[in-house]
Amino acid sequence: MIKRLIGKMLKRKPRNAAALGEPVVVPRDQHKVSRKQLSPNALKVLYRLRDQGYDAYLVGGCIRDALLGLKPKDFDVATSASPDDVRDAFRNCRLVGRRFRLAHILFGREVIEVATFRANHNAETAVDDAGRILRDNVFGTIEDDAIRRDFTVNALYYDVSNFTVIDYVGGMQDLEARQIRLLGDPDVRYREDPVRALRAARFAAKLGFEIEPATAAPLAEVGRLLADIPPARLFEEVLKLFQGGYAVASLEKLREYDLLQFLFPSVDERLHRGEPLATALCERALANTDARVLEEKPITPAFLYAALLWPDVQEHYESNLANGDMPPIPAMHAATDTVLAEQLRITALPKRFSAVVREIWTLQPRLERYKGKRATKAMESPRFRAGYDLLCLRAAAGEPLDELATWWTEIQTGEEAERARLVREETAARQREEGRRNNRRGGRRRGGGGNRKRGGGRAENAS
Repeated sequence: MIKRLIGKMLKRKPRNAAALGEPVVVPRDQHKVSRKQLSPNALKVLYRLRDQGYDAYLVGGCIRDALLGLKPKDFDVATSASPDDVRDAFRNCRLVGRRFRLAHILFGREVIEVATFRANHNAETAVDDAGRILRDNVFGTIEDDAIRRDFTVNALYYDVSNFTVIDYVGGMQDLEARQIRLLGDPDVRYREDPVRALRAARFAAKLGFEIEPATAAPLAEVGRLLADIPPARLFEEVLKLFQGGYAVASLEKLREYDLLQFLFPSVDERLHRGEPLATALCERALANTDARVLEEKPITPAFLYAALLWPDVQEHYESNLANGDMPPIPAMHAATDTVLAEQLRITALPKRFSAVVREIWTLQPRLERYKGKRATKAMESPRFRAGYDLLCLRAAAGEPLDELATWWTEIQTGEEAERARLVREETAARQREEGRRNNRRGGRRRGGGGNRKRGGGRAENAS
């Protein structure tokens, strides 16, 4: 579609148009961006900034997605106004960011991000020894800003004054070719911000694009620089990778470019070893997340972390039990502490989520052992449903839990009388089993005493 609409125009402009300052301008009737697709609040921001004499454009993913026929979500504005100018223009504005100052304009739950045109680095740009940008509040023109963006397909500007799309860097060509291309020298750009490696994988997964060879070549090597990124920022990238509706594709791209090890090292190791249960659990958890996003059902990173890291927890749990000095619940608590401590050093998990992860894991031995009357108590837990879902996921992944998962399903879905019957039956079965164990233990004790009596009787008879 894009090829048919703008092919002729693109042939007239070389890829180095940005260096020549010759943008491709796609008129209104030759692109798919419509104001109906755009956030009314984003349009308010554009019009107000223009009314006050500033240049302002929609830019980035919202324009890229609109051109591809996808539903735009996040709306970013690039402007000639400084952050302070933007704050003066909007009472509902707050300034954020250290590395680069941004304005967030709040409309209820919607946030329109406004960035001043960025310029090339200069003496005011602070970088560390590895080349990572620490502070970069250097402002410039729209042409400078286009060159400073990360990928060509994210450097397309929408001009609300005449409804054109402006392309300085060949982004339209790369949309047509369905490829992700980094602007500038890939080694330099990745070192400026190693998170761009994850963004390249994410955009390729989301759009079904390939990563252009020069952009892909350094990925595995620069991935090591992610160790210097704050865990909180990596957690945000995990959410974008795995909670956008393309988690399965994201996993494939992360594994293709050997980047998963820098987010979930234990998961990556198990997948490389080809562990069937861990592989099936990971794939099913991500597919389940994608399905819920598609159905617009609620999702939480707590369940995703609980599923991805369960094999580690299970391994530590069983090891704790094998040592013989821990009952099941304390053994599980110790396992959760160990696994979470290791993972949180890499990707931070806010306490409101990590607490839920712990509860989901702690429910697993209870769901495996608690039946009969104790089933009702387990079902009273606020995390019961999430714990039950993980149990079913484990069964589907190949753990021998099918019968148990079916029992828990029936006790939830049956009528009250049926639930009571299932509880009674399970209670009776448990009591019979406990009775048999007690009889076996008692028999062994009685057997020992009987031998002594018989021995004494023989002596007594002999006398």
